[in-house]
Amino acid sequence: MEKKRSKIGIWMDNARSISLPQSILPAILAVSMSAAVPGFSWWMALIAVFGVACAHLGMNLADDYFDYQVSSGEKRTELASEGLRARIAKYPYLTSGEATVGQLRTAIFAFLSIAVCCGLVLAFFRDWPVLAILAIGGLLGISYSGFPFRLCYYGYGELVIGLMFGPLLMTGVKYASCGVFGTDIVLVSIAVGMLVTNILYMHSIMDAVPDAKMDKMTFARLLKRPVPILAAAWIFILVPFALIAAGVIAGVLHPAYCSVVILLPMAIYLGRSITDFVYQRPLEIRLRPWMGPMGNFPAYEQAGIGWFMLRWLIARNLLSFFCLIIAIVNIVLAII
Repeated sequence: MEKKRSKIGIWMDNARSISLPQSILPAILAVSMSAAVPGFSWWMALIAVFGVACAHLGMNLADDYFDYQVSSGEKRTELASEGLRARIAKYPYLTSGEATVGQLRTAIFAFLSIAVCCGLVLAFFRDWPVLAILAIGGLLGISYSGFPFRLCYYGYGELVIGLMFGPLLMTGVKYASCGVFGTDIVLVSIAVGMLVTNILYMHSIMDAVPDAKMDKMTFARLLKRPVPILAAAWIFILVPFALIAAGVIAGVLHPAYCSVVILLPMAIYLGRSITDFVYQRPLEIRLRPWMGPMGNFPAYEQAGIGWFMLRWLIARNLLSFFCLIIAIVNIVLAII
C-alpha cells in the first residue's frame, strides 16, 4: 500500500498538483453558492469537486504528452542555453528517464477515467446537462495543446483555460450540486474565469521572447504591442471586481460580495508590476504578508526566476483569495 501511495504521489507531482487551487477553489466557490438552494446534495457536490480535480490533473499530463510530441521542453532547454529567461521545467520526469511515455499515457487514462466516471454518476442523477458540460470540457481540454486544433499555439490557450475553469467548471459544479444554474453563478464564474485567464496571461507576457523562438502564439504575442498587451492585463485584473459590483447593484448578488474589494491593492500591485516588466523597468523584489503564500521563494531567487515567480504567485493568490472570500461570505450568509 505504501508503494502504491508513493506512485500516486509521484504522478500527482508530475501532474503539477501545485496548480490544483486554480480548479479546486472555483469548484468550492460554486458549491458554497449552491448549498442554500433546494435540492442541494453534499455527496454529489463532493463527487463533482473530486471529478474536477482528477480532470485537471489528467489534462495537465495530457498537455505534457502533446508538448512532448513536438519536443517543446527540449526547445526551451536550448533557449535557456542562449541566455533567455524561460522556465524550462517541462515534463522533467520524461527527459530524466524517471518515467516512460507509456506510463504517462497510463496516468492520463487513469485520471481522466476517474473524472469521466464521476461525470457519469452525476449525469445519472442530474440528467443530460452534466454530460454536455463534460463533453465540452473534454473537447476544450484536449484541444488546448492537442491535435488538430492546438489552440494554445494560436493565441487562444489562455482564453480557453479561463472559459473551462470559470463559467464551464462553476456552472457545471453548481448544476451537479443542486440541479439548477442561475444568473449569480454565471456572473461570478465569468469574474473567476478572467482571474484564471490572468494567471496564464501573466505567464505568456513574461515568456513572450522564448515563446516567439518556439513559434508558440500566445495571447500576449497575438496582441504584439505594449499598449494592447497591458490593456488586456488590466482588464483581466480589474474587470472581475467590476462584475461583482455590477451584480450587487443589479440585485443579483448579496452586498457582502463586495468584500472582495479588499483585494484591490493586491490587484493594482500586480498590474503595476507587469507594466514595469513590459517597459523593462527594474522590479524591487520584496515579499509582503498581503501577497499570500509564496512557496520556497529563496529557492526561486537562487534559480534566477524570482522575477517570474513573484508575479505568477501573486496572480495565483489573487484568484485564490477572491474565491475564498466569496465562499466564506456564502457560508456566513447561510449560517445567519
